[in-house]
Amino acid sequence: MTNPATTPATNPNSAPEPVRTLLILGASGDLTGRLLLPGLGKLIAQGRTHGLELVGAGADDWDTARWRDRVGTAFTDCAGKANDAGRQDLRSIQERTEYHVVDVTAEGTLARLIASVEAPVAVFFALPPAVSQKACELLEPQDLPEGTRLVLEKPFGTSRESAASLNRTLLSLVPEDRIHRVDHFLGKATVFNILGLRFANRLLEPLMNNLHVEKVEIFYDESLALEGRARYYDKAGALRDMIQSHLLQIMALMAINAPASLTERDLRDHIGSVLRASSVNPDYARSTRRARYTAGQIDGRDIPDYAAEAGVDPAHETETLAEIEVSVNNFRWAGVPFILRSGKALGRQQKEAIVTFKPVQVPAGFKGVDAPTRLRIGFGPETLQLEIDVNAPGDIFTLDRVALEAAMHAPDLLPYGEVLEGVLRGDPLLSVRGDIAEDCWRIVEPVLKAWAAGEVPLEEYRAGSRGPEGWETSRPDSVLPRR
Repeated sequence: MTNPATTPATNPNSAPEPVRTLLILGASGDLTGRLLLPGLGKLIAQGRTHGLELVGAGADDWDTARWRDRVGTAFTDCAGKANDAGRQDLRSIQERTEYHVVDVTAEGTLARLIASVEAPVAVFFALPPAVSQKACELLEPQDLPEGTRLVLEKPFGTSRESAASLNRTLLSLVPEDRIHRVDHFLGKATVFNILGLRFANRLLEPLMNNLHVEKVEIFYDESLALEGRARYYDKAGALRDMIQSHLLQIMALMAINAPASLTERDLRDHIGSVLRASSVNPDYARSTRRARYTAGQIDGRDIPDYAAEAGVDPAHETETLAEIEVSVNNFRWAGVPFILRSGKALGRQQKEAIVTFKPVQVPAGFKGVDAPTRLRIGFGPETLQLEIDVNAPGDIFTLDRVALEAAMHAPDLLPYGEVLEGVLRGDPLLSVRGDIAEDCWRIVEPVLKAWAAGEVPLEEYRAGSRGPEGWETSRPDSVLPRR
């Protein structure tokens, strides 16, 4: 297979021509209405698109009037803070946009649709992965005008093998730098907040290694339950849905060496290097855990047992809470556990990375608890907190805990707006490169096989709780060592 990291651009000596048409496949779906269109609307309202045409297509029997209503609804909130030019652009795009009823898995249908719009075109596959793969397999390179971008939603395949197959299909159509694998967690604010914090501060950069760090934990605990997503979620689960994609990417950003520049090649090369060095200890009963929520209450709402939710097949044993311990086996991080956890229907939302530093030798005579120094990076809202021990008021021999807090840069775009801006400008910096997508599957596939074979028990936790009894990462402070 051609190495995606080294596939040349069509014309490496010139900047890519901006996209003229954004073609959304799956335009009548939930993703488009809930995330894509609001993200695009805010981008347009801020004057960061120029002469863009929007075209929607889907299998649902909609007409253009219904599609324009959907676009208008999504753009309404964006217009409030826009200037006159931004509001005019929003109205203009809504008035011109069209909708086409198409079956992209029918021979020649997608090729004809692409040929009918103004190039260069970005084709956004807001579709299930299997449908996107089939649609791409029916295309030929000559079907795509010069400068075409292909934009795909995660998951990128369903296994390492299928991800590799998808990559081969995509690379037969366009070069790697025109393939955008969307992970909305990789918005500019998240990425550059982490990079700026790590590499622009002498206080932190020399400490981010196995000489000083005890462990790194990355949490994405949600209070949301299934919320009608059984059709997708019951076949995915927390490990595939969140850890395989989003949290491994955040882990890589926390662990990379400093890139020479913030260009897509340098940054993505370093991310790839971390993931290639990463693995899960094959003693999966100790290095991984899984659980499923039972009935409970969250904020006064009754949450049914997951296995009783509409559309769920209990025989799938789908986990709604997953935790894995990843080892990054390189010079900087060998021996430091990276604990990745994500779950649904939990009583306390926790979306952050926590770096726990190794203990120091405290001089005899100090009293109180010497807690480890911890750095917390919050994701939405973007926050920074450094927890340290200082002398307590009233007794200089007693240690007390304080937290230094600061708000980090908040994005002026929605996550999908940040991603779409890169697509429209032809900058793949925030996209997942093909080899990286394959490595993410390589890391979690053995875990998935072990779980399917029953090597790790499926535990339970009450909806609204912090997780199963005995999981130390269910504690509010998350300071106990791994078992």
